[in-house]
Formats: sequence, C-alpha cells, structure tokens
Amino acid sequence: MTNPRNIIIYSCLIFSLSGFSAGSFPGAEISNGLIRASFYLPDKDIGYYRGTRFDWSGVMPALEYKGHSYFGQWFPKYEPTQHDATMGPVEAFTPIGYDSPDQSASFFVIGIGRLLKQDDQPYSPFRYYEIADAGNWKTESKKDKIEFRQQIQGSRYSYDYKKTCILIEGKPELVLTHTLKNTGQHVIETDVFDHNFFSIDRQTTGPDFEIIFPFSLVDKKEGQGLGQLAGIDGQKIGFTRIFQNNETVYTELEGYKTTAADYFIKMENHRTGAAVSISADRPLSKLVFWACSTAICPEPYMHFKIQQGDSVTWKITYHFYSCHIKP
Repeated sequence: MTNPRNIIIYSCLIFSLSGFSAGSFPGAEISNGLIRASFYLPDKDIGYYRGTRFDWSGVMPALEYKGHSYFGQWFPKYEPTQHDATMGPVEAFTPIGYDSPDQSASFFVIGIGRLLKQDDQPYSPFRYYEIADAGNWKTESKKDKIEFRQQIQGSRYSYDYKKTCILIEGKPELVLTHTLKNTGQHVIETDVFDHNFFSIDRQTTGPDFEIIFPFSLVDKKEGQGLGQLAGIDGQKIGFTRIFQNNETVYTELEGYKTTAADYFIKMENHRTGAAVSISADRPLSKLVFWACSTAICPEPYMHFKIQQGDSVTWKITYHFYSCHIKP
C-alpha cells in the first residue's frame, strides 16, 4: 500500500495544459523547475488503474514542459479495471507461469501481482484476471522524484521490483530506473515493453507528427493501416492524413541491431514544436508501433531471464526539446 504521508488525494484537480480532470485518487506531483509531472499511485482498492495488463507504477496523467503537454487521457471511457485505462510511459510485463502445468490456478505479472486463471484459454493481455495477491506496495515521493516498490512472495515465484521516476536537475529529462530481483525458487523469464501513450498537446494524430529512428525501418509484416494512414520512409514513420476516431495503425518493425544505441526514438510535432526522444541502456528485443487518433505509441521491448537470487537493472531516459514548426 502507499505511504499516506507521501500522497496527495486529487480532488477534481484540473491540469491546465493537458485538460485532464484527475478525480479523487491517490496521487503525487514532482518538478525540477523545468518539468512538472503528476502520478497516480498503486492501490488495489482505490487506485486509478487497477487493470491487469500494465504495471501499476508510473501511471502519469500529465507531464508539462515549456507550455506543452505530453500525456493525458487518450481513451474515451474510464473504468479502473479496463486493460488500457492508463496514461504516460507505462510499462507491461509478459506473464510468468501461465502455461506451467504445476501452476494451473494462478500466474504472475510483475507490477501487478498474482492473478487467477479463468479457464484453459491462452493468456490475453486484453482480458481482466482476478487479482489474488497484489503484494506489498510502498511509494515515497520527494520534490523531483518518486519511488515505487512492489514485493511479492509466492509458493513458486517471488520478486522485489523497484521503479524510480526522476526529473534530472537542470535538464529537461525524465529518467525511469528499474531493478527487478528474483527472490523465488524458479527462473523468472519475461519481456517488458513501454507503451508510451503520447498525447502531445492534445493534437489529433496526423501529418504534423513524425517518428524518427536511428536505423532504416523494415516492416516485419504488412501492418494495419500502413499505406492508408501511415507510411515508412527510411528511418521515419509519418502519417498521410488526420485520423478519424475509430482509425488505428499497428505494425511490428525490424532493422535494429542488438545494441543499446538503436533504442533511440524521437517524436516531433511540427505544428506545436513539442518533441521528445526516448533512449535506454539496454538493446531492443522487439519493436511495435501503434497509433490511434488520440495517442501515438512507439513500443520498445526488452527481454529478461533472471536466475534465482539475481537482479536486472535498466534505465529509460526521456529528453524533452523543441523542434521546428513547419509553415
């Protein structure tokens, strides 16, 4: 559970640039004087996000820099257990133990807890699974950073997960640092991806946006909406027209190398001048791109295999900047 000394209960707080009404949920704000960011805190009973797809830590309804907003509510209807009713640079882990024959009744998703299987159907991230154990959550916030920690003990899998969101002093940067320790008796093998629900300046997805990669993009398979709504041009993804409400683009991309240097993605809005780059200290294991009318989401993956007693660490850096405005 969250530490009540370190939380704010938002009550109809309106973020002026994002246009988002926070409602009444446990939350916190941090700032380094350049960036202001707001968070919802994990809580199995009254938390904003109680779904079973995304990590409960780091849900960010607003981030503002130089008069621009980068995150906000992108989905039309809110339900606390809806799989994608979340905001910000949220991460998701693939399940552990779902298909294990001696773990038939439950499985684990890091950042959520131990979940109950509903039937013999394959796992789907778009379904809600009953939460048997959300573990022990602790949250501590300071002026320019917030730390989340989830510890969970199970008969088969146990782990200690820490995530800290830091605004770097004197820089327009947000850094997400992570440590995941395997405290159980069995190997933990999982993928984690950052969905990056960017909703920059509340602009509808269209030709004003450009997504830039450090390598030439290869479409792994013919993706949904490519050619009609979006196109690949060398190292860039662009959009051919403004999206309608029900239109989406989805594809899996290749072309990257197995070095951390290729985990470097830029997104620029050439109408408002708002821009951001994303980098990490580990290589990509998979790369997906998804967009709808209200959000643009490069989705980079990492893969981990953690032996008993071992830990992995990783860091993701968001650098916010201004790009040129096209006439």
